[in-house]
Amino acid sequence: MNKDDIRRRIKARKTMLDAAEKNSAAEKVFSILEKTAAFMLADRILMYHSLPDELSTHKFIDRWASKKHFYLPRVNGVNLDILPYDETRLSLGSFQIEEPTGDDTTDINDIELIIVPAVAYDRQGNRVGRGKGYYDRLLTGSKATKIGVGYDFQLIEEGIDTDPHDVRMDVVITESHHIVIRRK
Repeated sequence: MNKDDIRRRIKARKTMLDAAEKNSAAEKVFSILEKTAAFMLADRILMYHSLPDELSTHKFIDRWASKKHFYLPRVNGVNLDILPYDETRLSLGSFQIEEPTGDDTTDINDIELIIVPAVAYDRQGNRVGRGKGYYDRLLTGSKATKIGVGYDFQLIEEGIDTDPHDVRMDVVITESHHIVIRRK
């Protein structure tokens, strides 16, 4: 399925969610995530700091911040820097996303688990992002386990058209799906 069509369809569907549905979905998804071996074994985790239309990560980060080392991305030109999460060092950055401040960047190869946002996923681990390629550039070559999280309706059954630079997920988790992608 065409990525622009998917973006339009998912954006329209997200506008129909109320606060209770958003909270319930986030609780279900992150409850599944925290029971995965990848999460239990990882100490250094790259998360995203959710926007209002994304599956909220805020409560999950708060719940685990004293037990795990979380990192957040920060836009730097056409790339993403990775910095340690510290709720006292967040400021509005590019695209009105709360981003970490400071100069203490971390190499992507030091990260063990990456929780990746997207507009949509398919059952083969392909994803549709917002269209700028930030995560594909960041994830290229990373050995970390990549887990995509989202609402049930963000799982596209028809499959997603891919480009050579697209990076697939190892796992996709929604409210009622936990899909482990088998690599060939």
